[in-house]
Amino acid sequence: MSEKILVVDDEDIIRESLSYILNKEKYDVDEAANGKIAFEMLKDKSYDLVITDLEMPEMKGIELLEEIKKLNVQTNTIVITAYGSVDTAIAALRSGASDYILKPVEFDELLIKVKKLFEVRELHLENRILRKELQREYDYTNIIGKSPAITQIFEMIKAVSDTDSTVLISGNSGTGKELVAKALHYNSKRTNRPFIALNCGAISENLIESELFGHKKGAFTGAISDKEGFIKAAEGGTLFLDEISEMPPQLQVKLLRAIQEKEYTPVGTTVSLPVNVRFIASTNRNLQEQVAQGKFRDDLYYRLNVIEIHLPSLKERESDIPLLVDFFLDKYRKQMNKNILGISNDAMRALMNHEWKGEIRELENVMERAVIFCNEDFINVKHLPMQFQSETGPTDFSPSGSLDESVRRFEKEIITRALESNEFNKEKTAETLQVGLSTLYRKMKELNIQI
Repeated sequence: MSEKILVVDDEDIIRESLSYILNKEKYDVDEAANGKIAFEMLKDKSYDLVITDLEMPEMKGIELLEEIKKLNVQTNTIVITAYGSVDTAIAALRSGASDYILKPVEFDELLIKVKKLFEVRELHLENRILRKELQREYDYTNIIGKSPAITQIFEMIKAVSDTDSTVLISGNSGTGKELVAKALHYNSKRTNRPFIALNCGAISENLIESELFGHKKGAFTGAISDKEGFIKAAEGGTLFLDEISEMPPQLQVKLLRAIQEKEYTPVGTTVSLPVNVRFIASTNRNLQEQVAQGKFRDDLYYRLNVIEIHLPSLKERESDIPLLVDFFLDKYRKQMNKNILGISNDAMRALMNHEWKGEIRELENVMERAVIFCNEDFINVKHLPMQFQSETGPTDFSPSGSLDESVRRFEKEIITRALESNEFNKEKTAETLQVGLSTLYRKMKELNIQI
């Protein structure tokens, strides 16, 4: 669909020339001989761009700009002004004009400005759509679960989101701490500003200060230019400090100052800069124990722990496992374009009985693997990793023939299943079976296991 443009000028030759040029570029163009006519047209029809002269009878261009602003429409404006009247153009920009062009009008210059305005407009529109999608994706109601434990988390997110209080999210690895942090951000008044995540354990100790606070050129070897840190990048938004317990002690003092005094100092300078971010931290460790052991500052702990949201383990919310299984099954069958109808009772029982040391992350990985290997209507126990098959009870193995033959068949079954569960990676399979790699190769040859 071509963009709609309204050309406003009391000089027929200029108005008609602009319309002709813009029509040639496949824009949908209307004309108005003065500001008053243009205003009436704007009340009846929406335009993507208005190109208007400033000096016109009945209603001048500046007055038209003011009326467009009152209409509260998403319309860009370019004003045309006489050469030497730059002050007038600046006044028009202050009144809301998007750009200006001088008379006599250079058509190529005008077309470049029009194209650039529409490109910027498209980007802004895409950004607004993306932010709305992110808000929907990270709305706390999209976190899967109906158990009392997870319902309580929903209530806390709802109560805390629209404040600027620091939040400490605790829980085992894989319980969804970053998902909760994003839910807090995208349901807050900071939703249109950045959400920046920093994993404190993933950056070396000698670099994390520079990554967090930024540095000035020459601050240390390799600092060849100024660099903005994560705090600056998160300006106006939220900074999520993942695995905060891994932050070096000397840096904890500076972080405390940034949170408490709302200012920080980049590496290599003495100039303090203001902080306008909301801090959310997470940990899979017991920070109180870390404080008692002298590994974490007590003043920082109490400053971070204004509000604590503790995420329950899957063991504490077993009733949510079937909901999570259905969610991940639906996610991966769509991704892989597979027509899997569901999961068998035996397979669900195995998932329910499993001790989920890797929490939700492990459950998601198991379901992704099951969808990969399932070529039937329903996921069965055989599509799950080997440890789930043993958790369902004794195998259907029944000895027959000599003892040596039975042992060989049993060994072959165990090694084959181990290979399947490790996606036929022999090194991982050897580790799973707790044998040397050379032993695994020898057994595969003896038992005629071919992959």
